[in-house]
Amino acid sequence: MGRSRLNEPTQDIIRTRYDQMFPTLSESEVARLRGFGEIMRFGSGEALYRVGEVGPGFAVVLKGVVEVTQHRERGRPSSIVTHGVGSFMGELAQLSGRPSLVDSHAVDDVEALVIPPERLRALLIAEADLGERIMRALILRRVGLIETGAGGPVIVGHKEDGDVLRLLGFLRRNGHPYTLLDPAHDEEAGAVIERLELSESELPIALCPSGDMLRNPSESALARCIGLVSAIDPDRIYDVAVIGAGPSGLAASVYAGSEGLSVLTLDCRAFGRQAGASARIENFLGFPTGITGMALMARAFTQAQKFGVEMAIPDEALRLECDGEHAPKRLTLANGECVRARAIVIASGARYRQLDIADIEPFEGSSIHYWASPIEGRLCSGQRVALVGGGNSAGQAAVYLSGQTKHVTLLARRPLRETMSSYLIDRISAAPNIDVVTGCEISAIEGHDGVMEAIRWKARGSGEEQRLAIRHLFLFIGADPNTDWLADSGIELDERGFIRTGEACDTDRFPLETSRRGIFAIGDVRSTSVKRVAAAAGDGALVVASLHAHLAKLDSEVSPERVENPQLEPATNG
Repeated sequence: MGRSRLNEPTQDIIRTRYDQMFPTLSESEVARLRGFGEIMRFGSGEALYRVGEVGPGFAVVLKGVVEVTQHRERGRPSSIVTHGVGSFMGELAQLSGRPSLVDSHAVDDVEALVIPPERLRALLIAEADLGERIMRALILRRVGLIETGAGGPVIVGHKEDGDVLRLLGFLRRNGHPYTLLDPAHDEEAGAVIERLELSESELPIALCPSGDMLRNPSESALARCIGLVSAIDPDRIYDVAVIGAGPSGLAASVYAGSEGLSVLTLDCRAFGRQAGASARIENFLGFPTGITGMALMARAFTQAQKFGVEMAIPDEALRLECDGEHAPKRLTLANGECVRARAIVIASGARYRQLDIADIEPFEGSSIHYWASPIEGRLCSGQRVALVGGGNSAGQAAVYLSGQTKHVTLLARRPLRETMSSYLIDRISAAPNIDVVTGCEISAIEGHDGVMEAIRWKARGSGEEQRLAIRHLFLFIGADPNTDWLADSGIELDERGFIRTGEACDTDRFPLETSRRGIFAIGDVRSTSVKRVAAAAGDGALVVASLHAHLAKLDSEVSPERVENPQLEPATNG
């Protein structure tokens, strides 16, 4: 059998995990895959994959040699790896049928076993041990592409610009590679601006792999340009539509998809939501050394796709309509599309709370931040920053930022012991560059043209005011339920705007079912929920039992002989 050959070992992950990224399958392993695909032949020089185009699927080389290359903004394509017999081509894009992030060309006449996305997902489930090796390789290859920005859009703009930070945050949180060209530091940026005859005022721009150029695009426009999201079939009726791709929504998606339900999961921004922005989660079961929120949520996102869940991110639900218990529920999306499903799971979470002071909007995105990711960490490197909040998310962010910045001032209304886990309090106390100020509130922000110069805060008792010169402020002051879009749905809310479920609505409701039949609420948006990642994931698992019971009840009412005794226990031992 042949072997993949690395051409330019420039990526750290390739150097350290090469054998896992580019394994060679034995003849017996290839034989196990043959029933999932078909043989295709490619002539010398012919393309198997092109950047920005949807390829034929996952491909195993049976004969010949294939070279994989990545695009560079300047110069000739850069070779990544050369595949021989027994090697396979693909990364996470092939799992979901998204456009390719790399180019692949036949070096000589090539014969390959090509497996389309839906059959690849079946393979990963049916061939568990072999599927594990393949899945690990697909994930690691995506990580490698993210390291270099290969195949993603090129963002041209100043790294401190709020719109640049918005676009980079969106791409990073969706696990998509990108390249940033900053005119202040990169000669290539100047060449692009000159070639396209742009002025500084027109920045930022996004150059998509398709060749299209977008001027300061919305997240939705950028996602469609790079193929992250596609049109939804208006005639299809899903078993369940999940609104929100945070821990609860992704857990519901994984369990529902693994049990054979047809699932569409939507989110208006990115998978992971607030949990995905956590610098490190250390109290989640099974991760004794902790895990970043992004890593945890990316695993869940990939796992859901493995089980055939269709993802529509970013797609925003604007209205939910119900025409009776037995009719499909209808979701109207912000882009005008319509989704129909037999059941709905609302996992829309909460919106970040803003400071109740005047004139903060110009600073949001450039100087005021609602999460602390590596993007913000690099932006604030070596500077003094302030952070407002007393919960665990604030504590995690403060610890992370203390390792990236010169100094962190943590401002909280109450003593930390009343609102934060003890392990985080201990870690904050041990950090020499974190100061904690309690019993205070931000009173004013100073600055101009979107650039913060200082903040002022007042002691809650004495009213004494203090001033701190900083450029960046991080807010972790809680969130409000994201339920405004449900205003005309007839779904019952509690006095704070969270969704009532189960017996709080009626004694005959399934667990987590709302006041409307067949509509369920889970995670932070649910009244009385515990605001923890593990609790949200538990809601997502639990709701699938209720979904089965609801769908079985619908079927029995249409054809009573089909289902005599719907059970609340899901058909799984997971």
